Amino acid sequence: MSKIKAIIPVAGIGSRLKPHTYSTPKVLLNVGGKPIISHILDKLLEEGITNATFVIGHLGNMIMDYVKKSYPSIKADFVQQKEMEGLGHAIYTAIPTFDSDEIFIILGDTIFDVNLKDVFKNKKTSLGVKEVEDPRRFGVAIVNNGYIKKLVEKPQTFVSNLALVGLYYISNSRTLVKSLNNLVEKDVRTKGELQLTDALQMMIESGEKISTFPVEGWYDCGNPETLLSTNRFLLDKKSVSKNFENVVINHPVFIADNAEISNSVIGPYTTIDAGCSISECIIKNSIVGTNAQISRSLLENSIIGNNSLIKGSYKKLNSGDSSEIDFY
Repeated sequence: MSKIKAIIPVAGIGSRLKPHTYSTPKVLLNVGGKPIISHILDKLLEEGITNATFVIGHLGNMIMDYVKKSYPSIKADFVQQKEMEGLGHAIYTAIPTFDSDEIFIILGDTIFDVNLKDVFKNKKTSLGVKEVEDPRRFGVAIVNNGYIKKLVEKPQTFVSNLALVGLYYISNSRTLVKSLNNLVEKDVRTKGELQLTDALQMMIESGEKISTFPVEGWYDCGNPETLLSTNRFLLDKKSVSKNFENVVINHPVFIADNAEISNSVIGPYTTIDAGCSISECIIKNSIVGTNAQISRSLLENSIIGNNSLIKGSYKKLNSGDSSEIDFY
């Protein structure tokens, strides 16, 4: 087993995914057939990482219960981030659980597809990056001669298009701890928050060599549009469905085994979670949560929450020439 400790901050409220995140933590939203956090944990287990700290906050007990029930093989620690002071503060909160020299920080709303074995094998601190068209939404890395010269959080003028994608391998956690303590003690803030990028910049300025590794397979789940696009990517990789009578399935889809569907057209790019009951519907490019009941509805580009009840209606028309009819 790997000696690497994973640190997974999942305390965010997920404000861009409201109203779903009022009652469900963002990382437990279903995408491509399972919760976001499951995609992350399954990847860690593939890499042999079985030790993880979860930094929890909003609805944290639900995350704790899910991880303990669904991933008993993971030795999990849970720490509470009581105030949302930024990513640097979240990692600072987890310091008491750092029981390994090597740590791997993964943002809880990021699904990634990258070979990490080479990254870990080098035993050198390295950050995952991806070229983006608009770097203003990200922390970015300025690289010189193979190493990061400077990290800039959400630059408003162009300095680099190498965005940090939420994967941080730290080969010596003690150097990060020193910088995080310095960050908090001096209350160094960027855009009002204690930023992990500032702590990493302190490491660089103290002589730490930090490289980058490319991450082409990086899929954000931070808002409805990116959640649906990530759902499409995941379904393209694996489509799951059984046959239903009087139902047309346009793959790729994920339909849970115990979902009940009749007289409908489902897909493409649709996830139907467990316990759903769907009749007389056309649903495509959508995610339907657990135990939702939907009838007589046409849905596209939609995210339907758990236990929702949606009843539509069809219209019968007898319209004359040159008619103009609007339905609201």
